[in-house]
Amino acid sequence: MLKYSGKSLYAEGVSVSALAGKLGTPLYVYSAARLLKNYRAFDSGFARLPHLVCFALKANSNLSVARTFARSGAGADIVSGGELYRALLAGFSPKKIVFSGVGKTREEMKSALAKGILCFNVESVEELQSLNETARSMKKRAPVSLRVNPEVQAGTHRHITTGTKENKFGIPKSHILSAYETARRLRNIEIVGLQAHIGSQITSVAPFERLVIVLLEIVDQLAGRGIRLKHLDLGGGLGITYHREVPPTPADLARAFEPRLKGRTLKLLFEPGRFLVGEAGILVTRVLYRKRTGHKTFVVVDAAMNDLARPALYDSYHEIVPARKNGNARETVDVVGPVCESGDYFARARSIPYSERGDYLAIKNAGAYGFAMSSQYNSRPRAAEVMVSGRKWRVVRKRETLEDLIRGEK
Repeated sequence: MLKYSGKSLYAEGVSVSALAGKLGTPLYVYSAARLLKNYRAFDSGFARLPHLVCFALKANSNLSVARTFARSGAGADIVSGGELYRALLAGFSPKKIVFSGVGKTREEMKSALAKGILCFNVESVEELQSLNETARSMKKRAPVSLRVNPEVQAGTHRHITTGTKENKFGIPKSHILSAYETARRLRNIEIVGLQAHIGSQITSVAPFERLVIVLLEIVDQLAGRGIRLKHLDLGGGLGITYHREVPPTPADLARAFEPRLKGRTLKLLFEPGRFLVGEAGILVTRVLYRKRTGHKTFVVVDAAMNDLARPALYDSYHEIVPARKNGNARETVDVVGPVCESGDYFARARSIPYSERGDYLAIKNAGAYGFAMSSQYNSRPRAAEVMVSGRKWRVVRKRETLEDLIRGEK
């Protein structure tokens, strides 16, 4: 997606500095080519196995980003009624939409049932009973996968680990067979699959292999009770390279899964988010001031933790590069934003190319959980979003105005 031509940084065929100069900053920029490349890598990686790739909208819910995947044949993984609304607007077929999340409301269930989605990933027996009652009131049957908590360590940050007994997600492995027996007795529930998701930014094959072993054991135990499943949903979580990580590819996962799935008729469902969009986006920001304290140097930029929360939440690493090279000089600085929080930073004690006031910087790998997690904290309007395709670009979300900040208030 990103490359230098001379001294200038380009997103595909578009100058990052020119975009920032025309549209202002902070500014999210996405590459259509990279979105498609990532999706095709996942889809083709599992070409030898029956599968459906469902884009996790929570990673980046921009309509144009989502539509890029919908037009390529992907499904959607949603976690709210709002994401259902977005997914349908983006063009995803309801028959390719799975509804995850621990706290679905009756209203959300009704909306999804009315649209005829592929599956509900149910996370508790009480939710199962609520869904059954909702479906009965609509004279429908709800297609269901129960989400098991497989007690598999993903080896990732504790805030994005989801598959251990300490996490709120899923039904404990020791209770899952009983939960399926309950589901079988409910007249308005149709059992179609088994689902698990063990975390995010996973950078090795081993946790996924352990997950498949656990899930197939459950599949066989259910078959022994006369409960036969149509699909196995392995969630998402495949990592990307933010710094020095060397994550496996989807093809690596497929090669590890194939021997264990040989002879089975189960369709595989996947719910990737970060893998599809993370490396396809950057956050462009402008240097406001340089501040030397004698102890360290701060580079103050106009983007902040309200625009990209990941460093503040996870102490995550995002490479920072200049939109226009100023030479070979480097300096060790803290790159910080204007928000009144000490946690408002993008880099600490980081060696980066020297930058002056007014220069544009690109914060890389910001396509996942960037704008989607942004807020209006400190009454800061949210950033604009742009999609580039070759030498063309278009604004896919306008920058918020001051009037937008108080819309709906009295």
